[in-house]
Amino acid sequence: MRNITKYIFITFFISSITHANMSDEDKSNTIECAGIYYTNSMIPQGELELEKIVHSFAAKKFLSSYLIKEGVEEEKLNKEILKVVDIRYGKPYEEETTKACNDYIYKLIPGSKDEIKKIAESGIY
Repeated sequence: MRNITKYIFITFFISSITHANMSDEDKSNTIECAGIYYTNSMIPQGELELEKIVHSFAAKKFLSSYLIKEGVEEEKLNKEILKVVDIRYGKPYEEETTKACNDYIYKLIPGSKDEIKKIAESGIY
């Protein structure tokens, strides 16, 4: 009986860790990436490949929805994203910065790569 109780406790403990909410630092970094994606999505197609623009639209949409589910207020989220856009708008696409966001988000949010791809392929961003 003690082993069963111990097993239930360990299972519950591990489960609670894996379903923990995002830290404030993760939320901040994710908002930063959402702003980067949003800025990328505004780069004209003649200056950036359509595939990268579509990916950016989809990633921004996915992250906005995800952050709201994580408890970030929509008004605050929009203000923070626009702060990033204000800084980055008009600057050229930064491949390394975008790749760093992709790597960060894909690692932080399980299934995010597939979800972003689905949104991009759906044509609804």
